[in-house]
Amino acid sequence: MKATVSDIARSCGLSTATVDRVLNNRPGASAANRQRVMEAAKQVGYLPVADQVTLPSRPAHLEFLLPIGSNAFMRDLAGHIEDYAARLPLVASCRIHNLAGILRDIVEAGMRLVTLVSDVPAAPRAAYVGIDNRVAGRTVALLMGRFLGGRTGHLAMVVGSRSYRGHEEREMGFRSVLSEEFPNLTVSSAVEVNDEPDASYTETMKALHDEPELLGIYCVGAGHSGVAKAIREARPNRKPVFICHDLTKDTRGRLVDDLLDVVIDQNARLIAEQSVIRLLGSIASSAPYLTRKFIEPRLIFRENVPVQ
Repeated sequence: MKATVSDIARSCGLSTATVDRVLNNRPGASAANRQRVMEAAKQVGYLPVADQVTLPSRPAHLEFLLPIGSNAFMRDLAGHIEDYAARLPLVASCRIHNLAGILRDIVEAGMRLVTLVSDVPAAPRAAYVGIDNRVAGRTVALLMGRFLGGRTGHLAMVVGSRSYRGHEEREMGFRSVLSEEFPNLTVSSAVEVNDEPDASYTETMKALHDEPELLGIYCVGAGHSGVAKAIREARPNRKPVFICHDLTKDTRGRLVDDLLDVVIDQNARLIAEQSVIRLLGSIASSAPYLTRKFIEPRLIFRENVPVQ
């Protein structure tokens, strides 16, 4: 039998009116009483749970601020969020805003905040949903070294923007493994392109011209279309190992065509689902932060491209 407001009131020793205020997020209850009510609601099984995250008792209005721009992965992520949220009864509405910044102002206005894909630890966010980007960069370096099988030479990096913490962490992880395990490989070119395909094309063409025997290219952000175009046009004697992030329609095609060797995929669908669950969980929780839980990145090769 489903627990009731009266069950919660008996469990925490407070009035049903106080319990009702807390469950419906209305003013008039102290922080201590709010915590007592939420703990009691969990204990009696009143609150729903998904993936070990306690959810709110009433439908919530969710707002997501994503720096979408021309980033195909971000567009996919926004679509997955809208699709998943539309299927959850606990989501009263879900809106995606193509914006960046203003995080602290949002929290100070009384809203709960969850960061996606690239964390902002300085912001008072309740949770981060995404991969461990430093681990992702380390994984790329390990794959690059193994693919090249002990050869000595130069690599190029095409960095989206070091102002994104996620891109910075990927680069740090990549360089650290090269230094530790593959001193025979040297990064001779590392340029920021702000995820612009034209800029990544120009810089990749320059790198291929300057280094005719370039062994590998790591695209840290979303500029992989420019890198792919440059490799096609330059037609080097030996194609450099090409690794990038995020499985999209375009990167699927490049894997199948054998232009791209590996995609480190963040799994837009799973990040979308977890972001909705974590945002709902932050509303239900009295704690400022939820338990940290990274999304595991997927390694996508030509032979294991998932069915769309």
